[in-house]
Amino acid sequence: MSNHAVFLDRDGTLNEDPGYINDPEKVVLFPETGTALALLKKYGFILIVISNQSGIARGIMTNEEVDSVNEKINSLLSEHKVKIDAFYYCPAHPDYSSEEECDCRKPSAKLLLEAAKEFNVDLEKSYFIGDSVSDIQCGKNAGIKTILIRTGKGEESFSILQKENNFPTFVANNLINACTFILGDI
Repeated sequence: MSNHAVFLDRDGTLNEDPGYINDPEKVVLFPETGTALALLKKYGFILIVISNQSGIARGIMTNEEVDSVNEKINSLLSEHKVKIDAFYYCPAHPDYSSEEECDCRKPSAKLLLEAAKEFNVDLEKSYFIGDSVSDIQCGKNAGIKTILIRTGKGEESFSILQKENNFPTFVANNLINACTFILGDI
């Protein structure tokens, strides 16, 4: 039997995005993040983060620091009795990495498709939630429903998507609104 999943961007979607978070003590979840993810988990969704972490290629942070930030996110989420099932991230950036190394960068769906295969995910029953144009394009490239949230870079991204006539499936003010849409859609 296949699973359904919600793929999530990390910075600007789950937590505040001060830019290149390399210190777990700087992680601040949005107030609704724990409640929203616990609700999705209650309905059996696998929660998978798909993130670009180009700060690694830029020399601003290490893989270990990204991993420790991810662990901190799960530690904070444990207060809501929920956790992210898996974190996938691309450490590359076109200015510092080869074209081949960058093939995992969103809007590429490579990491999402790897995660879907690993977790036996039915993409037709899955969603991608993010705050950037590359998040929405990543979800579309994987053939799944997309939700742009207005946190993080969401407002700016919505304006770009509008100009491109490239709309997500749904636009939500925050993660709770996105979850309400998903639960009404299943």
